Amino acid sequence: MKQIMMLLLIASSSGIPVEAQKSLVDIPEDAAMTFNDLAHKYVHKCEEYDLITEDGYILKLFRIPGDESKPILYIHGAVDSTDSILLRGNSSLAVALTKDNYDVWAINLRGNKYSRRHSTMDPDTDSKFWAYSVHQFGYYDLPTAIDFILKKTKQIQLSAIGYSEGTTTMYVLGATRPEYNDKVKIFISLAPICYLHNVLPFMSIAMDLAPVVNEALIALKQEEVLGSNSSSTAFVNTLCSPTTIGYQLCLLNGLFLMTGSDTKEIESSFLPVILGHFPAGTSRRNLLHLVQIRAKQRFANYDFGMVGNLLHYNSLAAPEYDLSKVTMKVALIAAKNDKISTIKDVNLLRKQLPNVVDYKIIKNKLFNHVDYIWGRSTHKTLYPYMFKLLTKYQ
Repeated sequence: MKQIMMLLLIASSSGIPVEAQKSLVDIPEDAAMTFNDLAHKYVHKCEEYDLITEDGYILKLFRIPGDESKPILYIHGAVDSTDSILLRGNSSLAVALTKDNYDVWAINLRGNKYSRRHSTMDPDTDSKFWAYSVHQFGYYDLPTAIDFILKKTKQIQLSAIGYSEGTTTMYVLGATRPEYNDKVKIFISLAPICYLHNVLPFMSIAMDLAPVVNEALIALKQEEVLGSNSSSTAFVNTLCSPTTIGYQLCLLNGLFLMTGSDTKEIESSFLPVILGHFPAGTSRRNLLHLVQIRAKQRFANYDFGMVGNLLHYNSLAAPEYDLSKVTMKVALIAAKNDKISTIKDVNLLRKQLPNVVDYKIIKNKLFNHVDYIWGRSTHKTLYPYMFKLLTKYQ
């Protein structure tokens, strides 16, 4: 209720029409729920754990208990959280896995709304808290989560599902800490992100303009980007929450231009649920790292500039990640209408990974980047294939 009142207050001073403001109160119950709330609503159980990484970040790990011999880890995408695997309620990925008695674990990577904590640093006052990118996700966050899960379940391996930047995170892990490859039975890579040579407009345009935005953020001393409680996110929610206006403005003429779209999959009535959970926040550096990977056409460590690279890497250029070390079994799943994880770039990745055990291009020509996690019929079109993979490599 507090969030709704805040949105109404912002809307009242923003010039948004009164009728549009009124529609803000018609927010579905699920939009205001946490992962724990959603899990208890749809599967009646959930556990929470706080994990501390080697470098002091406190990560929120959720668990929907199942058969301990079948642990599976979900890794979310950029500016997102674990919530996405529950947003479709009874047809969501977390519920489907739970029905098949998987022991479901979902990690919130550092800096998002659930993992905005550190043992010594305050994210609101210490800019160093935000000095991370996908490298730290892979090198620190995932090992912490995997070790905890395996110890808790008394297993030596787990399965994993990554989405978008969540896949990048796993490739970084396999390349920088190769001993973890043997701890993964199968890694299902949804909308794989590694090479970004062939990103399509309008996302390509946005990424090419990102360095200018990055300089502006530096000037404003803004290290957190799209935090769930930030004024920018509140403004987006206010602008996009009115169902009819928001769907047209923020999805059809906004997000969908970046990701690809299928209006049958993301209906207007589902928009308020999305806005209640996304965006969930990340760092300026994390997004810039992805932009660097595209600009330099190299899957490499974060580029600090020549002087900074000498200090960090003893090299003028940021070193590339050695994908030949990513020896875990990987299943790549791509889509023809995905403007971010394009077929051409997934094919480049496929050639570099040494142990791709399965590669699927989704038949539906309209399937796109957001349908993997938010699509209305994804539980019918994609999940059965994923479950076959999990069973095969169980």
